[in-house]
Amino acid sequence: MEIAPALLENWLRDYYFDLSIDLGCSGVLPYSFAELRRLLNLTEADLDQIVFRDSRSLGDLELRDAIARRWGNGDNNQVMVTNGSSEAMYLIMHALLRASDEVIVLEPAYQSLFSIAESIGCRLKRWRLRFDRQFIPDMDEFKGLIGPRTRMVILNFPHNPTGASLDTEQQEELISVIEEAGAYLFWDGAFAELVYEGLPLPNPALRYERAISIGTLSKAYGLPGLRVGWCFAASEILDKCIRLRDYISLAMSPLVEMIARLAIEKADDLLGSRLLQARTNLELMAAWLKQHQNEVEWVRPKGGVSSFLHFRRINDIEAFCHQLAQKHSVLLVPGTCFNHESFVRLGFGGPTSQLKQGLSCLSELLAEVALSRSH
Repeated sequence: MEIAPALLENWLRDYYFDLSIDLGCSGVLPYSFAELRRLLNLTEADLDQIVFRDSRSLGDLELRDAIARRWGNGDNNQVMVTNGSSEAMYLIMHALLRASDEVIVLEPAYQSLFSIAESIGCRLKRWRLRFDRQFIPDMDEFKGLIGPRTRMVILNFPHNPTGASLDTEQQEELISVIEEAGAYLFWDGAFAELVYEGLPLPNPALRYERAISIGTLSKAYGLPGLRVGWCFAASEILDKCIRLRDYISLAMSPLVEMIARLAIEKADDLLGSRLLQARTNLELMAAWLKQHQNEVEWVRPKGGVSSFLHFRRINDIEAFCHQLAQKHSVLLVPGTCFNHESFVRLGFGGPTSQLKQGLSCLSELLAEVALSRSH
């Protein structure tokens, strides 16, 4: 099957690079190279040591060691470094899925998490996170979806775009149900450490042999342009991925791998200031939404830096977001990019001053729409 157009990427392609204020993206504020060099103590001598030869198929050993130490059990044989988590998604799904396989996916969800499987010809069953239930995952509904024919369950918690999540008991119950069915669990942990209450959820690949977990430096660590992701999986699964990768990207860049290794060794420093900023911005969001509760409602995110807002009185959410972009130079992502009309994804990971300015513009446009409606 032909893969579907990527609705979110199409929207960002039109606006991301040209607008002044970003309220649409789902990551924290990116670091500059100057900031990164200071944080990592990266010197010119370090850069001079790089030789631009090909890297290993699974990635540089030292980088895989760093990933395995921080998010795994220290075994780098279960780690593959990828060109962003998007490559990991593509490789894993093409390695393990075949046409007519039954796959459970979340709805709403980041499109790659279901469109790749759909393009392979899989039969999708949708586990819906419902706004009227505060986006709380319904475990009874999930148990009704999964069965002996289920090949894979694809999940991302904390969730993009809603910010919903599970607690550790719910995660353990989920893994047990999937294990009983004998299905693969594909776990997208892009926001794993960007949480506001309690500890991050454990890596399920350490608990269940048929679990595959992926991560990235893009969302929580402020390095989207570095294009570094990774996956944890059994070595036989990674072998299947290598066979595909030989025809796609072959390997990583040694320059990127060295910077990524140093960044992971200082991941707490990269995360710390951005998490503090996200907490400040989340409270700012909460105050703004209280002021506009007659027009907009939300579910407070438990993790990540995106929220899925429901607009009570906007009939055409895409037209509204186009208007916000064209009149106020503010990027906001319509919920139609996630197959949800009347919603928007609002990202609050950027500078607090920019968030204040963007919310002010949003207030102004809401007032204009209300005035036009009254006439």
